[in-house]
Amino acid sequence: MPLTIDISIGDEIVQLTKLSVIPGSNQEKNFIKDVISNLQVLDTSNIDSIENLNLVVNRLGSIIEQMWFKNAKRTKISKHSKQWWSQSCSSAINKYRVFRSRENWKAFKSTVKETKCLFFDNKILEIANSRRSPWELMNWVKKRRLPATEAIKFNGSPCLSLDSLWNALHNSFNNALHCQVDVNILNEIERKPCQSWSPFSSQEFKTAILKCTDFSAPGPDKMSWRHWKLIFTNDDCLSKIINIADACINLGHWPKYFKISTTVVIPKPNKQSYDNPKAFRPIVLLNTLGKLIEKVIAERLQFTVVANDFIHPCQLGGLKFKSTADAGIALTHIV
Repeated sequence: MPLTIDISIGDEIVQLTKLSVIPGSNQEKNFIKDVISNLQVLDTSNIDSIENLNLVVNRLGSIIEQMWFKNAKRTKISKHSKQWWSQSCSSAINKYRVFRSRENWKAFKSTVKETKCLFFDNKILEIANSRRSPWELMNWVKKRRLPATEAIKFNGSPCLSLDSLWNALHNSFNNALHCQVDVNILNEIERKPCQSWSPFSSQEFKTAILKCTDFSAPGPDKMSWRHWKLIFTNDDCLSKIINIADACINLGHWPKYFKISTTVVIPKPNKQSYDNPKAFRPIVLLNTLGKLIEKVIAERLQFTVVANDFIHPCQLGGLKFKSTADAGIALTHIV
């Protein structure tokens, strides 16, 4: 998403604007409506080659990008930007700016108070009635102490330009990019009978996406889980995505669109110094559609390997219906 940054020297305030689609707004409703209407006419019925698969997926990406820029609204980010701010707050402050009366100021303060109470009450109720952790409320009562700003050093030299900074982070986080892998180790695994792969069902996708939180950061295409949940209410759109997923399996190809990612580098907490790339952690954000297909594949693979005894009985990590309680019981039994 393109950002526009205006920076001036002196006493001028830095202004930051971005294109965004606010959740629950008319822009978001129009965005979802436009994506659904274009996705319904996307031909996914005859994906019989890798070239056709790439064309269909790239066309889907183009639809999402065009509809996003069509409905996105440019907003200004400042230190006064608040999640709880509503249209009623804007109307109240604009009215005060016109008349400059004490009554208008009191009305504005009252509107802000009511809006904030309603916003935080809804957030607390949402966390209490969902799988989210109550510890997320700590962000409102305990501010995070930001780390001291330091120049990152790499190979003994400070990174004073974007190119040198990118080179330092790239060589630190992607140092295993070109490592050689011995694939012959796969020949040591006992051969098992081949099984047929059944086409995906709509229920598999609906079940997988219900487990995805609406608060997860989207990938480069700006599509969040919330957007796909709204799009999947249309059966035609869901069937189009299933056709693409089936084609990926049948052709043995993963389109480049699903591999595109945005890496966000964040500081690790409680470090004495932040002049080393190892004091930071990279967060890779992939396009959510590819992640969803991976989730459905992983769900089916786990069922298959467990049902056919491919996994050792002592394997507890990363499996459904297994937890630290099971590990504790197994350890107690051994002791």
